[in-house]
Amino acid sequence: MLERSITAEVEAAIKAGSAEKHLDTLRQVTDLFLLSAESYSDEQIELFGDVLERLIRTIELRALADVAARIALAETSTQLASVKQAPPAVIRRLANNDEITIARPVLTESARLSAEDLVELAQTKGEQHLLAISGRWWLTEIVTDALLKRHYPSVSRRLVTNPGARMSASGFAMVLKQAESDPDLAVETGVRVDLPAAQRLELLKNATEAVRRRLLSRAPPHLFEEIRSAIAAAANGASREMSRTRDFAAARRFVASLAKHGKLNEPELLLFAKERKYAETVAALAELSGSSIEVIRPVMQSLRDDGVLIPCRVAGLNWDTVAAVLDSRFASGSMGRHELAKAKEQYAKLSLENARRLLRFWQVRAADAKPQRH
Repeated sequence: MLERSITAEVEAAIKAGSAEKHLDTLRQVTDLFLLSAESYSDEQIELFGDVLERLIRTIELRALADVAARIALAETSTQLASVKQAPPAVIRRLANNDEITIARPVLTESARLSAEDLVELAQTKGEQHLLAISGRWWLTEIVTDALLKRHYPSVSRRLVTNPGARMSASGFAMVLKQAESDPDLAVETGVRVDLPAAQRLELLKNATEAVRRRLLSRAPPHLFEEIRSAIAAAANGASREMSRTRDFAAARRFVASLAKHGKLNEPELLLFAKERKYAETVAALAELSGSSIEVIRPVMQSLRDDGVLIPCRVAGLNWDTVAAVLDSRFASGSMGRHELAKAKEQYAKLSLENARRLLRFWQVRAADAKPQRH
């Protein structure tokens, strides 16, 4: 009955030839799908996909010149972007739309786009579409390689500052080439925890003294010694092996023991952060937010502050603790007053519901991806 009703409605709308009827039907069918998306069977999802795709295909012909049509498609894209049961064919069609306001929501958020879909889009679409893909919280090396091969500086910068974008050695090689003439990109690349030691040394050999100083001043505590050693090695023309990044095993065991005995709480996390015990801070934040080190570590190593706010909100931390956690990422108190004020404003606006949703999403993505380093 449902199938016949939807199909009949779409057939009537298309035959009517009215732009208003098409748009109204698109909204109705989308709303109907969203109403019970989690309970639909695969067959029903496929049915909705067929009718939505047919409607969208019809409306796309008008969207080039019709503002209302573009707005309607952008609304549909936004509504479906975060729905894990969204029809894959519809998501792919929206992602391929040349109008970025239509494509951006699904490019940025939809889990229905596979790595293969993202690679194809990276190879065929323009800079704005690539920027949207680069903002996804979890990207595999095969996708970031495809994005970097297009050689857009804006895309490289967004990927490097995205803690969830995993990069291969060949991907980093492309970034390092661009970083030779882009000091900001050089600094942002240099503090990536997953940058191979040999490539960090290469970056520092080619960097100016100004970039070296900036890099050292912005280095997270767990990379400070490695970067300082690399700068010394680069300055001396040496090729010795640099010190390894910190092992989190001991911190994980210690924090787990505190939690087991009911001694892990916000004051303990605040103490770790103020004392710049980086590994313990990461492990404690992971435990208090019900997450994992594999999720917390990349957001802590990023120069972006917004990712760190998510687990802090889920853990219910006071702002003083959040500020200490943010500041603990650096070898010295490098966060300026303006940066802290902006982060505080963002934290105040961040809802617990949205934070929990994002953290769950990151946790699933981290579980799907094999960690490269421990």
